[in-house]
Amino acid sequence: MNYIKSYAFALMAAITLGATACSDDAPVLTDRNLPGTTNYYAFADEQKADLYYKPYVGCVGDPMPFYDPVEQNFKVMYLQDFRPNPAYTYHPIWCVETEDCSSYTSMGELISCGSEKELDAALGTGSTIYHEGVYYTFYTAHSPSPSITSGINEAVMLATSTDFETWTKDRSVIISAGDEYSNVDFRDPFVFRGEDNLFHMLVSTKRDGKGVLAEYTSTDLRHWTSAGVFMTMMWDRFYECADLFQMGEWWYLVYSEQHDAIRRVQYFKGRTIDELKACTANDAGIWPDAHEGFLNGRGFYAGKTASNGVDRYIWGWCATKAGNSTTGNLDWGGALVAHKLCQNADGTLYTTEVPAIANYFGAGSAIADVTLSGDDFHLFPRLKTRNRIAFTVTASSANDRFGISLARGSDSEVYYTLMVNPESETIRKVNLEEEGGDGFIGNNDSYVFPTPADNVYNVVIVTDNSVVSLYINDVLTYTNRIYNVAKNCWSINSYGADITVSNINVSSK
Repeated sequence: MNYIKSYAFALMAAITLGATACSDDAPVLTDRNLPGTTNYYAFADEQKADLYYKPYVGCVGDPMPFYDPVEQNFKVMYLQDFRPNPAYTYHPIWCVETEDCSSYTSMGELISCGSEKELDAALGTGSTIYHEGVYYTFYTAHSPSPSITSGINEAVMLATSTDFETWTKDRSVIISAGDEYSNVDFRDPFVFRGEDNLFHMLVSTKRDGKGVLAEYTSTDLRHWTSAGVFMTMMWDRFYECADLFQMGEWWYLVYSEQHDAIRRVQYFKGRTIDELKACTANDAGIWPDAHEGFLNGRGFYAGKTASNGVDRYIWGWCATKAGNSTTGNLDWGGALVAHKLCQNADGTLYTTEVPAIANYFGAGSAIADVTLSGDDFHLFPRLKTRNRIAFTVTASSANDRFGISLARGSDSEVYYTLMVNPESETIRKVNLEEEGGDGFIGNNDSYVFPTPADNVYNVVIVTDNSVVSLYINDVLTYTNRIYNVAKNCWSINSYGADITVSNINVSSK
């Protein structure tokens, strides 16, 4: 086992601290006495986060990003999750704005909930479009008392603004399921202007028990006409937070799959809208790539996109976990995470690190190369609250297994590892494992990605408090919640493998 030489005195420091500890257990560390030690440190997340945005109170629910052509910045509306929320009137729409996805300014609450007896007592996902000096935000209205709201459980409603700060609800515009669609699931409106110069709205709903995207059209954004089913959903699936856009020669539908067996952000693609629709027609299952269009793991959900005309980004929330435990079940809502959405020559999509986030961290500090053989690890110095780690792993074979451990100390018996695991000689997957504990943590793995032909893995890890984003070779993005990453050490590990780790660079804030 290799430890960093600069921490050779860690044991002596630990003994000194232990002499003043309150018990015979491991020494109790505080921020003040962290320097010069490598012991594990229990760190509570900061109340507010700015890189991966979290409000001071509560968490971020479904994001609704929009590029503002007037102020030329991104506005990201989201459902404010107070924790606890009021029983019936919950998830008002709040907003942050950003120039480049590396820092956010809160605009506070923009669209409030209605009263308990109103259709929009609780709010859900929607979208914004700008037309002739007016911002139109269509959102989901959820009634806790359908018997009071004309039998409607969910519907689409409208709020407008001329300055994106003061919003007025237009209660004359209500689009409901009628007899054609499900009254229980009728939500997540997405509005865009079509090539026919009409405004089109997609709504996630069901018809005869099967998930569909219903389509409506309008000439003025106030009077809407049903255009039937835009697209069916595969099998028994349900697509939330639908987002339709054109990128180059391709049309895309990005959505979040609600089904418990999947629960991830995915996409379909087509050179035309009709070709896009055909991907799911009669449950065809025409997937866009070798991993069913997955854009991330389960830790990243409700992803929607926006473009400034040059770059397109996707925002979703990284879920908190029950009991603030890395092994806990995923909650609804968390921190706002952005990735850059990119396109390959064949039309497939991938996400990568936001360039402004890399710039935020700056040049960082270079660390000497490391060689590991067999079952081995190298422990690196403590991180800070926000960190960017970059390195290159060169493996000796396609079957070599390696991992990156976080929330680790020199005294840790249990720690958490992003295991880059060979599924075969040609396919890899990242698993989250509790080493020293229960091992593989279910429902926390990545999608599969191709093993590089040269066995070289260019890795970037960005962390903010307990939120972690891992990028490998522009073929994998993996976002998850790992508690106690901040202010603890980290390691790179080999498992019966021979690997070289080079170009190691760490920058922390």
